[in-house]
Amino acid sequence: MKIIWCTALLSLLLFTLAGTAQQKVPFRNNIPVAPTGLADRPLPRSPIEFDTAEGQRIRVVVVTKGLTYPWSLAFLPDGGILVAERTGKLRIVRNGVLDPQPIAGVPASRYAGKSGEPGAVHGLMDLVLHPGFAENHLVYFTYTKPLEGERSTNALARGRWDGKALTEVRDIFVAQPGAGASRIAFGRDGTIFMTNGGNDPQDLKSHGGKLLRVRDDGSVPSDNPFVGREGVKPEIYSLGHRTSLGLAIHPVTGEVWENENGPNGGDEINIIRPGRNYGWPIVSFGRTYQGPWQAERPTHDGFEPPVVFWMPSIAVSGMAFYTGNRLPKWKGDVFVGSLRTGEIPGTGHLERILFNEKMEELRRESLLVELHQRIRDVRQGPDELLYVLTDAEDGAVLRIEPAQ
Repeated sequence: MKIIWCTALLSLLLFTLAGTAQQKVPFRNNIPVAPTGLADRPLPRSPIEFDTAEGQRIRVVVVTKGLTYPWSLAFLPDGGILVAERTGKLRIVRNGVLDPQPIAGVPASRYAGKSGEPGAVHGLMDLVLHPGFAENHLVYFTYTKPLEGERSTNALARGRWDGKALTEVRDIFVAQPGAGASRIAFGRDGTIFMTNGGNDPQDLKSHGGKLLRVRDDGSVPSDNPFVGREGVKPEIYSLGHRTSLGLAIHPVTGEVWENENGPNGGDEINIIRPGRNYGWPIVSFGRTYQGPWQAERPTHDGFEPPVVFWMPSIAVSGMAFYTGNRLPKWKGDVFVGSLRTGEIPGTGHLERILFNEKMEELRRESLLVELHQRIRDVRQGPDELLYVLTDAEDGAVLRIEPAQ
């Protein structure tokens, strides 16, 4: 009996010591305060070369700097690059030189906070050219539209590019009040898919936490999955999404691929099916910021599972399929920006994912880790090279090219 009592006492003592040995982590707004030991590293002045897993050596070149929290970029037929800054400015890069004057015609947006801070996903966001841009010169973009008082919402707008400015700018779709991150992509049929952050991802009466689909004039396609259902927003194409920062169309199948941030883990890539529910906040592979699991079960019947997920989180952002020949070892791969890994600033990178013929994941590679940059967007350029944006107060356009 005495031995049992001593064993129990020793177990209690060890438990107490273990419990007090853990560091006390400071919290702000119910979120752990992130460490800063790896953050805010400057980009190198000269091109830098890297070996990669597939034996393809690459060179990373700074095309231009001086952008303030850039969000997205689009390539013009004349070689110029349009860049949207989250602060509300549209910029243009010509021959590697950033024009110091912002492009006129962009409506005022509500910008909030330094990138990396909780909720800092507002402002001028995604940017795409109309598929018929060569004829109609239309540029589409999403932005945080200010409303009365402190309220705001997401709006999809378009304007006509005249070579120097946007003209005839107007909103073609305005979501319900409640703003969040937004990406856009043209489908093969010419309709526009638009991610929309915000609350109520399970409520079909709300635009929040949904993927929306409209025509290029903002009207609702008659074949949207919820058209005709009383009380349901007809623009909704899928539901149950968290903060979505990446959207791309599969170059062969035409399927819509969307990525979204989990909380502490549970980032995911989804293949979107019309009318399907992707589960947030009921199912998730992530934890809450305080530590407990977000959901009792990561997935179950009635909710679409992700095709890729991350634990820990890499804070997924822009996404692109690589279809070119200049980087042949990567042809067919998916590239996803990372803003930070495991909740640690200064650990952003570019993630490469290799799939088999059935689009089942085979392996991943983390690229540009040594640069310690937040990667906001990744796009394939007309020169078949990859371009990425660094999300910083002194942000940059980077180009990834073969080292030979």
